[in-house]
Amino acid sequence: MASVLVKSLAGLAVAAAIGGALYIAFGEKPILVDLGTVETGPLQVVVAEDGITRIRNVYAVSSPIAGHLDRVEYSVGDTISAGESITSIHPLDPPFIDTRTRTELVAAIDAARSSVAVAEVELSRARTAQVLARASHDRAIKLAATNIVSQSELEKIEGELDLAEAQVRSAEAMIALRQAELASAQARLAQPGQTPDETANGECCVAIASPIDGIILSLNAKSEQAASVGQLIAEVGDPTDLEITVDVLSADAVKIRPGSQVLITDWGGPEALEAQVERVEPSGFTKVSALGISEQRVNAIIALKDPPPKDLGHGFRVIANLIIWSSDAVTQVPVSSLYRNGGNWAVFKMEDGRAKVTEVEIGHMTDRRAEILSGLTDGDQVLLYPSDALEDGSLIADRALAD
Repeated sequence: MASVLVKSLAGLAVAAAIGGALYIAFGEKPILVDLGTVETGPLQVVVAEDGITRIRNVYAVSSPIAGHLDRVEYSVGDTISAGESITSIHPLDPPFIDTRTRTELVAAIDAARSSVAVAEVELSRARTAQVLARASHDRAIKLAATNIVSQSELEKIEGELDLAEAQVRSAEAMIALRQAELASAQARLAQPGQTPDETANGECCVAIASPIDGIILSLNAKSEQAASVGQLIAEVGDPTDLEITVDVLSADAVKIRPGSQVLITDWGGPEALEAQVERVEPSGFTKVSALGISEQRVNAIIALKDPPPKDLGHGFRVIANLIIWSSDAVTQVPVSSLYRNGGNWAVFKMEDGRAKVTEVEIGHMTDRRAEILSGLTDGDQVLLYPSDALEDGSLIADRALAD
């Protein structure tokens, strides 16, 4: 009897072991998952884009006339005051003269000298006529006093004297004209280097001055050289008058408003700089992204709230974080817990150790968090990175606890 009981107990034990092994082998196993918690807290929707600093008003200093530009003694970054001379422009040297032109100019000089000689002869003739006319006039006055010469004859002699004096003045003016023509012909014969700068136009030079107090941002003409009209010499700006331009997607630009808060990061300093949107330009432009995609972008102009750091200059790269929406108390979940279920947003919520499909309505979304308008409450646990192995009612276990 005892042996029968022992055999029965042994059989039951073997059957239980086999049943347990079969349950372990073929029973439902929990799927290890990562869990996140629904929380209520602050949320900000931020558009982060590369920005470029620029001085708001950059003054281009150019040459007002053609001439010979002196070497600029300033360097980029030097401070300069309003009205302070950057450089000077001297008259250009005359061009070289070829043989034919030189022969023509020498002939013109000879002709001018001959004209001067002819004018001098005419002046001598006019002066001689003037002397004779004056002598006749003096005799006529004496004879008129004794009524030997009539009054009409005296008036005629006076007119001849006036005409003779006018001819003298005309001859003198003609000599001055011919001498000027001679000087002009001689000047056209001058070769480069024969005319001193200080006597080329009666003055030393024309000074090119800075229009404002600021620093020199760039020098387009450093060395001594010939300058044309309108040639850019330097750019000057005030480094304290700094703004930031950011090109954003046109879809984000419609959400940005003047006065929106901006945080400037990655500019090289330890702390973010506070700024705000000054304006959003009304026109967009096409820009090809690094992936080769054509995008419509719009420039947003950002103004710093405080004076810029001394190390931050013109044309520096920064990251502009434009806050387009924010709230202090928002029910939110990690974006990694969301997936599409029949066109609607849904999550897997953990209930009694199983995954339950729960449709949710979301509001604002960032790259990490999403606002929950309905479907979840504060403290609910949701599955992160849901896989295809999950379905409604799947047995799950927290991977952190299993490890």
